[in-house]
Amino acid sequence: MRASYMVPLAALITSAAQAGPLTYDQALRDAVANAPGAAAARAGITAAGADARAAGSLPDPRLSFGLDNFPVSGPPAYTLNGNSMTMGRVGVQQDVPNLAKRHAAQAQARAAIMAAEASQASRLRQIRLGAGSAWIDLAYAERRLRAMDESLGALRALPAAARTAAASGAARPAQTLAVDQAIATLEDRRAELLSAVARARAMLTRWTGVQAPETVGDIPALDLAPAKLRAALDRHPDVLAAEAGVSRAQADVAAARAEKRPDWGFEVAYQRRDPRYGDMVSAGVSMTLPLFARSRQDPRIAARQSSAAQADAEREDARRALEADLEAGLADHVMHHEQWMRARDTLVPLARKRAGLETASYSAGRASLTDVIEAKTALADAELTALDREAEVARDAVRLTITFGGDSQ
Repeated sequence: MRASYMVPLAALITSAAQAGPLTYDQALRDAVANAPGAAAARAGITAAGADARAAGSLPDPRLSFGLDNFPVSGPPAYTLNGNSMTMGRVGVQQDVPNLAKRHAAQAQARAAIMAAEASQASRLRQIRLGAGSAWIDLAYAERRLRAMDESLGALRALPAAARTAAASGAARPAQTLAVDQAIATLEDRRAELLSAVARARAMLTRWTGVQAPETVGDIPALDLAPAKLRAALDRHPDVLAAEAGVSRAQADVAAARAEKRPDWGFEVAYQRRDPRYGDMVSAGVSMTLPLFARSRQDPRIAARQSSAAQADAEREDARRALEADLEAGLADHVMHHEQWMRARDTLVPLARKRAGLETASYSAGRASLTDVIEAKTALADAELTALDREAEVARDAVRLTITFGGDSQ
């Protein structure tokens, strides 16, 4: 029995020991430092850089062995030393692609690095956005829970007063049930808020690696600065990735055109003959002959040019999509901000004033307990609605600032 009680107690102590307070900025830093996706993106850049170092280099030389001028007819047939021409050969061959082809390979490697860097920037923004959104969700989930606890505390003081009023005949007995019903309804909502806190904490752990994180510090005051966000569109990772695609397509066009130029090859061989005769050395040069460009190289060039046009159109499409997403997000942010201001400055004060008036009227005998319950429940709804709208504004700011701003934002 003692062991069965100690296990959950130990789990709670371990969880508390691992709990980590996180500010918003610290959550973003931890996410970038600890997220596996960030390590994967860095490895991709390293791989692209390693490939680039070999791009455009000459292919490996080839070592060849052979037997030349071996007789298969006549008196010396099938003998190695029956004539002066039979010899063993060892040689080295080196292919030399034309310079345009090698330059095109280097351009393709540079485009691959650009694509890897854009992929890393996009991955880091996703990581920072996930961590920032999770921190905002947890902070506001905790605020909602505290607001709910305050509302429940105010309602829990009413049942005793309701029973006293019912016993004295000042209120109907059924009104005591209304208080319990209102409390039960808010308890259900409190359970939902507890679940929301747990979900947000799990997501923040997923991004930062911090066990049982707790949000500390103020909600970040994020200045959207729409003009700066619009100006930063050209540096957005999606646009940079599309730029890398255009560069790769242009390098592919150059590589296809380079196929119309001849490649070269060199060979040096040493030939060993019968000791009665002298050894020999041979050297040679070879080149490709792209004589049928109309049926071979030209169709490939046309295909690569079409791919380049496609990449250019995709770049413009990516930029337009980002611009539309930004403008739509800014419009939603303005709407959410207006709704929050209305809830904070109008709905909550009115609900609080109504609750105070109904409480005062009940004390004076001019209102029923049901009226007080409805007013206090409406106040709890208004406060939670204001927090929901404020959280939506904060999420908008985090999403727009991280998605469309610079990496330092």
